[in-house]
Amino acid sequence: MVSFNNIIGHEEIIRHLKNAMTTGKISHSYIFTGRPGSGKKLLATTYAMTLQCEAGGTEPCQKCDSCKKAIGKNHPDIIMVNHEKPGTITIDEVRDQVIHDVAIKPYCSQHKIYIIPDAEMMTVQAQNALLKTIEEPPEYAVIMLLTSNVDALLPTIQSRCVRLDLKVVDDNLVKKYLMERLHVPDYQAEIDASFAQGSIGKAQEAATSEEFSKMTENALKILKYVNTMQTYELTDVLRALSDEKQHISDYLDIFQFWFRDVLMFKATREIDNLVFKQEINYIKEQASQRSYENLEKILEALEKTKVRLRANVNFELALELLFLTIRES
Repeated sequence: MVSFNNIIGHEEIIRHLKNAMTTGKISHSYIFTGRPGSGKKLLATTYAMTLQCEAGGTEPCQKCDSCKKAIGKNHPDIIMVNHEKPGTITIDEVRDQVIHDVAIKPYCSQHKIYIIPDAEMMTVQAQNALLKTIEEPPEYAVIMLLTSNVDALLPTIQSRCVRLDLKVVDDNLVKKYLMERLHVPDYQAEIDASFAQGSIGKAQEAATSEEFSKMTENALKILKYVNTMQTYELTDVLRALSDEKQHISDYLDIFQFWFRDVLMFKATREIDNLVFKQEINYIKEQASQRSYENLEKILEALEKTKVRLRANVNFELALELLFLTIRES
């Protein structure tokens, strides 16, 4: 059900939007900014649906004609701007879908709402073309720019929009959501929530993806036996990771959580705050075998590996260096 009540976290932003509807001070242009999967689209579409709802409250009624059209994604006055090229929104796309269209009055609602996902992909020309509409919008127009890189938007656009920064959602809230709404078992929800780092979208993806659970299983197998592997086994591991290049940053995140768990258990002997509680026997064993210095070195090496891979350093070499550090006990 599309409703502000069903959105996890972002209380401040929801309060702001509801207040705007109550007082009638609805802005003509908004920027929703936050990490990928943080809930920008969900907030924007819920706001759009509520603004168009015939009941006129601060939650969509779900029953009126307008709400039904919005739920069916065929509301003529809620326009989701799309683009053909993967990394670019062109001036023509902005002209056709927003600038020329906004001159036509709403078909059946009080507002005409334009939602632009990945707004940072607009070319400078597209942004400049949109700027005029943002500066002098028709009374009924509301434009929502969704972005995970607000600095890519022109300062002139930023200064004319109400900016809403989405903060990361607390891990415990994410875990609770996964357990209650998606019925994910406790230990799995712990892993998914940690992995998502405050992004509900990422947590949901991890919880419902068979690929992610296979990857976690595979990563744990490597981590549990890395120190006792023969050279040929390690070569196989490096080859397998090479075949999964597109997921390497996820693997490195899981490695990081593991070694943080080992370090935390070594320091506190407590299990409650560990991500991989169910692997406590292996964590205990590694905590007793590794020194604090060694664990710090591994965590540093993981960060370095991420930086190297972002800088397009040779993939195999970067991983070999990482595993050399992990295998020094």
